[in-house]
Amino acid sequence: MKKRNKILLTILIIIIAVVCIGSIVYYNIEAKLNNLADLPISDVDLTKLDDGVYSGSYSTFPITAEVKVIIKDHQITKIDLVKHTNGQGQAAEVLPGRVVEAQSLDVDAITGATYSSKVILKAIENALNSDVVTANR
Repeated sequence: MKKRNKILLTILIIIIAVVCIGSIVYYNIEAKLNNLADLPISDVDLTKLDDGVYSGSYSTFPITAEVKVIIKDHQITKIDLVKHTNGQGQAAEVLPGRVVEAQSLDVDAITGATYSSKVILKAIENALNSDVVTANR
């Protein structure tokens, strides 16, 4: 009987530890995502950008985005979404087209994909603020 009680106690301690660790991880992820919703996206002055391909990325667990932004004659002509890892934010993948259409980062986030929207927009902002530009061919 004592051996059985020790085994049950050990299992109970393991279950409690897993639940505690899981809760901590969940709340940390949730806090990061809530901060992401308030992440400011600054518009970029396209008149100051040379022609070329600007690369940028942004990542916050569990979402990542990498983009290539093509500038010609101070206009965004194309944005390639090179990589987008997301949970349920696939709907936000329309944002690069909306940025090209608006010629601005001041576009609305996609409802239901706010976190992915912010990550994609921040990746575009980072690209346009990048000092590394490859020639537009």
